[in-house]
Amino acid sequence: MDITCIVVEDEPLARSLLENHISKVSYLHLKKSFSNPLEAIEFLRENTVDLLFSDIQMPEITGITMLKIIPKKPLVILTTAYSEYAIEGYELDVIDYLLKPISFERFLKAAEKAAQRIAEQKKPAQVEQVFVHTSAPVQEKAEEYIFVKDGTKLIKIRLRDILYIEGLKDYVAIHTHEKKIVSLQTMKSLENVLPESHFIRIHNSYIVSFEGIESVDKEKVQVGKVFLPISDTYRKGFKLFIEKRQI
Repeated sequence: MDITCIVVEDEPLARSLLENHISKVSYLHLKKSFSNPLEAIEFLRENTVDLLFSDIQMPEITGITMLKIIPKKPLVILTTAYSEYAIEGYELDVIDYLLKPISFERFLKAAEKAAQRIAEQKKPAQVEQVFVHTSAPVQEKAEEYIFVKDGTKLIKIRLRDILYIEGLKDYVAIHTHEKKIVSLQTMKSLENVLPESHFIRIHNSYIVSFEGIESVDKEKVQVGKVFLPISDTYRKGFKLFIEKRQI
């Protein structure tokens, strides 16, 4: 993820320090630096950036006033030598407040907060998984389903059809008997809704269905024709899961 930013700082040494800190963070891309906040306002009238680093105390106008003037305000990290401005800064919904002199460690913490906020803003709307119990004859158990988003479509998946689920960073791949569905979900979100009696996590990257397990070895599980690793983190829980079903 690339984050574009500008710096507004009237003190040359402080401005140079911020530019140096920014250059060390791979996802930050400095578009321009300004010593005059009025020039920054004009720049932002014609250009957009993701993040603004701004001093508060400046000769022409304060950083606080500048934020109130900017028509389309980016995310903001304020910098100043005076801690008493922190409360007013937070009232303007700034990401962070950095007290000079700014160490790189403290700067990086603020940048990470901004990156997290931007990632949340850019993340597509996620459709929650829900269980739907269909009506069924008394002698039959109602089938359970989940709905997951696959591109622009909602896909209904029978729980009994799931073999295993594979984590792919911000996505998951749900492997069924017939196909693979890739959805913008987290492993944790799926783990929370899948019934513990039928699904078990065996690795940071894998959740398996008990019905799909063909065989179990010390280090791996065979699900269909695929062999999946059991990590040390989940080994004990998986062992208990199997022992409850062992004859």
